[in-house]
Amino acid sequence: MQTWVERFPELFAPAFWAWGELDVRFTTEQPADELVSNVHVVGRTEGGVVVCANDLGWRFLPGGTREPDEPIHETARRELLEEAGARITGPLTWIGAHRADHRRPGPYRPHLPHPVSYWINVVADVVIEAAPTNPPDGEQVTEVLVLPPDEAIAYLDEHPDGVMGNVVRLAQAMGLV
Repeated sequence: MQTWVERFPELFAPAFWAWGELDVRFTTEQPADELVSNVHVVGRTEGGVVVCANDLGWRFLPGGTREPDEPIHETARRELLEEAGARITGPLTWIGAHRADHRRPGPYRPHLPHPVSYWINVVADVVIEAAPTNPPDGEQVTEVLVLPPDEAIAYLDEHPDGVMGNVVRLAQAMGLV
């Protein structure tokens, strides 16, 4: 039987995210809570998976950076509201994480782990209730869609250097979407 690494070599391959000066590698092992800096959610609805786009043309799963002393579940809740106008209706189910080794000399924000942090990915049942709140200091989301998983993957894959299509592929293979 193939391992996740063998089934999804692109997702698990080492990569460099130039925009953040990060060397990253995907893992299905859960990191210590204090090393988690970002949370992204495969939002599951009756119609499919929630995906977003912003004013810079990025396509992504809702999620983002943790605030000081914020529990992971609260980060997921806040980011879903800000980026998709969505509310979590069930537990968070672990998928995996990108381990980020930072090349910058200090953290992105003072409270975030450095030089190693984790960008975790979870699945959660959600309901879209409103437009994204788009706080001034966050991404300006211009599109929120609910797409069947295969269409969500294709949509996310259209973003250059995107990894989130592969995260949804893994969630699908795990039987989570």
